[in-house]
Amino acid sequence: MRIGVLTSGGDAPGMNPVIRAVVRYAEREGNEVIGIRRGYRGLIEGDFIKLTSRDVGGILGKGGTILLSSREERFKKLEYREIAYKNLKEKEIDALIVLGGEGTLEGARIIAEETGMPVIGIPCTIDNDVGGTEYCIGYDTAVRNAVEAVDKIRDTASSHERIFIVEVMGRKRGFIALEVGLATGAELILIPEEKFPRDKIPEEIEKAKSMGKLHFIIILAEGYGRAHEVESYLLEKIGEKYGEIRSTVLGHIQRGGSPTHYDRIMGTKFGIVAYESLIAGERSGYVAYEKGKFYIEDFEKVKEYKPIDREAYRINMRLAI
Repeated sequence: MRIGVLTSGGDAPGMNPVIRAVVRYAEREGNEVIGIRRGYRGLIEGDFIKLTSRDVGGILGKGGTILLSSREERFKKLEYREIAYKNLKEKEIDALIVLGGEGTLEGARIIAEETGMPVIGIPCTIDNDVGGTEYCIGYDTAVRNAVEAVDKIRDTASSHERIFIVEVMGRKRGFIALEVGLATGAELILIPEEKFPRDKIPEEIEKAKSMGKLHFIIILAEGYGRAHEVESYLLEKIGEKYGEIRSTVLGHIQRGGSPTHYDRIMGTKFGIVAYESLIAGERSGYVAYEKGKFYIEDFEKVKEYKPIDREAYRINMRLAI
């Protein structure tokens, strides 16, 4: 069996452990793995390389993806997908394992439907927003990175009695912001799922400062708004009455660095489940994880709404001041 593997969209720490697991398991059983570089762009341009156990040596603790990644708009057009399918046929690839987020997994679904080729997806996104699965590869590392950054910011905030707005990733969902806020003891968490009124932010700051708080840390998911916008709003409403106001955007620092032990282990397990599922005859779906168990979920579940931990949000509100 010849299996193609690609990573697409935003990179996520833990993708390399997935690739390593697939390659080594397949080679042990006498099957071949072909890496497709730069995601769907590589499918269209025929950028294929053979992967062996030696090629994936030493990548378990490496961030990003050795197969490189991209966002390829051309894949949305049938004419380019047909070129990609022709390349797959010429390379005699029997099945695909596709790593990425919601958009990437949608592409995997289309391939399975249009070609009939077995395609298994693996949810890899630091936003942890793929439906139907409790966990997505890269999330734990992203939270760790953001927590470490906020801990450092807090030192400066306390020393200068400042108000800090820290923007983390999460265009549609607030999973990262919620966990980072709870883990760092942030005074306020702003996420898309909880429409905390902007005009009440000054009241929270005034209350905290009146109780003797030296600093005030706001963790903001980008889906709620932008940090500089909230900074401008607060400067307009309260000026620097309660301390200097600063904003910072953590941005892509959240994606980088060596994956945590959890993402290394989970990446390995996700990869093994994907490979074993293909060998067992699965034709279409993605690896999901729920309550300690792995299984193959239907691609239609990818866009299903995943609830935020609202109890964690309420806990932070009770403990912040």
